[in-house]
Amino acid sequence: MTTIHEIAPDLFRLSIYVLDFDMQFNHFLVRDEEPLLFHAGFKGMFPALREAVATLMDPTKLRHIAWSHFESDEIGALNHWLELAPQAQPVCTFVGKLVSVDDFSIRPARGMTAEDVLTTGKYRYRFHRSPHLPHGWDAGVLFEETRKTLFCSDLFHHFGDVAPVTSSDLIGPARKAMQQMQQGPLADYLPYTRQTEGVLRSLAALKPETLAVMHGSSYIGPGERLLTDLAGVIKENF
Repeated sequence: MTTIHEIAPDLFRLSIYVLDFDMQFNHFLVRDEEPLLFHAGFKGMFPALREAVATLMDPTKLRHIAWSHFESDEIGALNHWLELAPQAQPVCTFVGKLVSVDDFSIRPARGMTAEDVLTTGKYRYRFHRSPHLPHGWDAGVLFEETRKTLFCSDLFHHFGDVAPVTSSDLIGPARKAMQQMQQGPLADYLPYTRQTEGVLRSLAALKPETLAVMHGSSYIGPGERLLTDLAGVIKENF
């Protein structure tokens, strides 16, 4: 079952809760002249997500499929979406395009550098590189400059079938999730390096007003402090 919630004008959160993991898998649809989907999702979730998108728009009209880093819950169903939407293009970091995506995808990706801007109509997007944060050399986070939405991927990951949005602090739930992950087979899923604090401070400098979180509640409000505080929590746990 997919739940749909409009977390900002034209921005919809499509969420599938998996009880076995006690985790939400969130995908974000932007309705605009050139619609954008952030997170292609697992292959197995594609039918449910396709139906959810179809309640909001014609899914064959998608133009951009974007994600943070090469991982199954972010990119697994990419080719299904590309087959469904003939005008859609994959969008990722330039490193992601070179090292993984163009070999995997049935159509070449648009690999974005820091100077590149993607315009969907009313909205403007840039990829900000964040190597190994949350995971992978190819990682980046997408920032929509018009309404200041940061698509966070696994940053601020937390467990539970939680509310679609919150204005409360995400640091507590994120800290608890890190501690829980460190007790299991997926320990050390977030690296802490000498670049971690600098990357998060550069994202904080964007002053996002919405944090679109992949696993857990999205955040509405000033996101600057949460991003700077997150650096300390990652250092504390990793």
